[in-house]
Amino acid sequence: MDSLSEVLLAVRLTGGVFLSWEFTAPWCISVAITPDDCARFLRKPAQMIAYHVVMDGELLVALEGEPMIEVGAGEIVLFPQNDPHVLANEPGLKPISAGDLIQTSPEGGPFRISHGGGGAATRIVCGFLASEETYNPLISSLPKALKIDVRRAASREWIEASVRFAAGELAEGRLATSSVMTRLSETLLTESVRQYSSTLAENELGWLKGLKDPYIGRALALIHHKLSEPWSAEALAAEVALSRSAFVNRFTSLVGIPPIRYLTVVRLQTARVSLRETSKTIAQLAHTVGYESVEAFSRAFKREYGLSPAQWRDQRSAQ
Repeated sequence: MDSLSEVLLAVRLTGGVFLSWEFTAPWCISVAITPDDCARFLRKPAQMIAYHVVMDGELLVALEGEPMIEVGAGEIVLFPQNDPHVLANEPGLKPISAGDLIQTSPEGGPFRISHGGGGAATRIVCGFLASEETYNPLISSLPKALKIDVRRAASREWIEASVRFAAGELAEGRLATSSVMTRLSETLLTESVRQYSSTLAENELGWLKGLKDPYIGRALALIHHKLSEPWSAEALAAEVALSRSAFVNRFTSLVGIPPIRYLTVVRLQTARVSLRETSKTIAQLAHTVGYESVEAFSRAFKREYGLSPAQWRDQRSAQ
């Protein structure tokens, strides 16, 4: 597993496919997918990434302040910050809100949209990725829209088969929500990030450049793969064959925060998820994320989140 996959795996994303859209030209809709749209699949998420898979036909994507994007059959467009956007078969049309066009199934099946003027057809499957984390440095560094050329994807055959499965489930009136759909959504995000990062100029700085950097990418993978290790800046520098000062400067300039601060944030985010999803004791969690004592773990957790681990767990359980 490469550093990008390891870092994305730690975000703990869930996903699904929930909407089938069929349009005939001319057509133009405005789209704003909200956490409420995912209510049938999971608890209300703090962060969402919407995506559209073009099964047949083609469309234009417009976002405020961004150049228009052309997306054709077999291509996928993701919206990392879940920005509202407009989809159309041609420029210059007045959009209709997608929410006003949604048709619900009386049997509780998937949502559908069928709309247009009777011309050339475009068929779309809509999905999402969701996380309860309000912030992730990788996702926040991405542009408003990312287009995937599935033909360039390392997992092309698997992606295409999974999309066909999702489309088939929707056509039969079933919701395509399963571990396969979650993995598909994660794979699409990973592939879109990988393709986007390959377009960045070498002199551009940012979190993604850290993943691409042979030294810092390796350090990030080590942190996520061996979170409980007693890492120090010196130890990480030695693992990637840099001096301590060169490593700290390089890490901070690329990632945006020093390596030990980054390590602390990842450990505490991981602990917070475990507090919610497991019955491990506070002592077990402290050891799992690399703290030698419960006291040190509790102090760090309260400094970050304003509550002790036990208080935070009790509060979440009450909610």
